[in-house]
Parts: sequence; structure tokens; C-alpha cells
Amino acid sequence: MQATFKDSENSWTVDAKTIDKTTYDLSVKNPSKADEDELRDPKDIIAEMVALDAEAAEILAGIGRML
Repeated sequence: MQATFKDSENSWTVDAKTIDKTTYDLSVKNPSKADEDELRDPKDIIAEMVALDAEAAEILAGIGRML
């Protein structure tokens, strides 16, 4: 351990005992950052986009009728 460096939001220490000895994978999760949101299903995103596009088209058509 480097005694001159402190843990921060972008750097932290890990107990060597917690490292997987079969892979030595060091891609640990940053304990300083909040959990990331789970990604939405692409089909749900596209369905929402289609619905929003339809809503926008309806609003624009209403504006066009007012002109």
C-alpha cells in the first residue's frame, strides 16, 4: 500500500484477500459511486419513442390547425 496516497472518489484500496485468485480480475466496483441504474430493454425504449413521436405529431397538427 502506498502510504502517501489517500482513498478518494477516484481511487481506493482493496483488500488483497478479496481478489479472485483464479482470474486476478481487478475490475472492482468503485465503492464511492452510487449504484448504476439497470439498463432498460431496447424494445421498451423504442415503444416510448414511438409514443412520444405520436404525441409530438398530434401537438404539431393542433398548432398547424391554429395557424
